Amino acid sequence: MAGTQRTDEALARALSAFRAGDPVLVHDFDDREGETDIVYPARAVTAADVARLRNDAGGLVCAAVSDAAAEAMDLPFLESEIDHPAAADHELAYDDRSSFSLPVNHRETFTGITDEDRALTVTKLSEAADAAVEGEYDAEDFAADFRAPGHVNVLRGAPGLLDDRRGHTELGLALAAEAGVGPAVVVCEMLDDESGAALSTDAAREYAERHGFPFLDGDRIVDALA
Repeated sequence: MAGTQRTDEALARALSAFRAGDPVLVHDFDDREGETDIVYPARAVTAADVARLRNDAGGLVCAAVSDAAAEAMDLPFLESEIDHPAAADHELAYDDRSSFSLPVNHRETFTGITDEDRALTVTKLSEAADAAVEGEYDAEDFAADFRAPGHVNVLRGAPGLLDDRRGHTELGLALAAEAGVGPAVVVCEMLDDESGAALSTDAAREYAERHGFPFLDGDRIVDALA
């Protein structure tokens, strides 16, 4: 009972953080990637948040959108669109497939790579995803607002979220759905500056405690939300 209570408290804290526009650290599973991502609700991301992801996480800054939003905007899985031998056999050691869709910039950005540009692309992606799930935004609208290739990698969530796949894409989107903050999140892997490997779970927990951010293990999210 005590373990369940702690899980409930941790989840409630994470949902409150999302509703406030603050990040949550999410560790997936030791037998999967074994990585911790900093995850933000996409609608709240600022240039300062992108700087934190760059400096404190160090992985790839990606914006994940729900399957329903991606379907409405006609965003494909990238591996199915690449006509090159390198994409013919896309085996992954940790999953059945990649979540990558198109890498994009918003058309109001300049190079697309600055903190300000990426924050703009991310928040506009969130607005687009919101409108898409309401049936008010489609592929032509997306093409008018975004260009590809760009500097923010879009990830497409699995149709059944945690029932279909349990990557950071789905874990983050499940939290966002439960928090009611829209069908888009930003995820970025935390790396170790000294080793270059994934940041250890203990170090990620320490970072979360130091900065007052919630930390959740993937199995806790699955137990509560799947």
